[in-house]
Amino acid sequence: MGLFKRNPFGHILFIKKWLIRILGAMTHRRYRGFNELQIEGSEIIKTLPDNNVLFISNHQTYFADVVAMFHVFNASLSGRQDTIKNIGYLWQPKMNIYYVAAKETMQAGLLPRILAYVGAITVERTWRAKGVDVTEKREVNPNDTENIKIALADGWVITFPQGTTKSFKPVRKGTAHIIKQHKPIVIPIVIDGFRRSFDKKGLRLKKKNILQSFIIKEPLQIDYENDTIDEIVEKVEYAIEQHPSFLKVIPAEEIKAQEELNQLRRWDY
Repeated sequence: MGLFKRNPFGHILFIKKWLIRILGAMTHRRYRGFNELQIEGSEIIKTLPDNNVLFISNHQTYFADVVAMFHVFNASLSGRQDTIKNIGYLWQPKMNIYYVAAKETMQAGLLPRILAYVGAITVERTWRAKGVDVTEKREVNPNDTENIKIALADGWVITFPQGTTKSFKPVRKGTAHIIKQHKPIVIPIVIDGFRRSFDKKGLRLKKKNILQSFIIKEPLQIDYENDTIDEIVEKVEYAIEQHPSFLKVIPAEEIKAQEELNQLRRWDY
């Protein structure tokens, strides 16, 4: 790799590699030390092609979710099975991993701008501005969709289809349009524990000893030609466990039985 070789977005790969190494070293203990990241399905990562892969996930913090994915993906590619033990996997990281993020978020300070250099595809949200939903939706910027196309052609793209860190918000149809148009391999990821571990931005550690879960699922089965946009949206909602049907109302009797069982478990040790 030449010293000044660039990716399709003009980022110098030598700089990007060192940023991934440094930021990875700084954040590793957030997922293995202060808290533990429980990973499932990492064997799927090694079977994927080098490009045109779209990762879809629920979203809990602005940055901690994506950073965890960089750790898990690189650890998995280095042969680690469901673990990020031994940070040496970051010495030769995968350089063509990108993630979709709101432009206003990635321009809000020096650290977000540094994180953007690592692989952000910044987009202008049409439904939200400055943390508030807007009543009059803006037109989609064609440059945004073109950049996602370029990133998929070059490598892997991470996106959060709900476009917000709030649970059970509707999946945006833009993700379905990307899937139908570019026909990527779609890998669902379901995360949990990040909201309890970190502040909303995912920069400040809020609580220690939280078990964070990171589940990588099999590729989503999609008929690119015949599935409608609404059908793809529904598949995405189920895959990342954000479909309204997951909002189960638990009966009081079941809660009481669970509490009694927890008491038995507590005194058995």
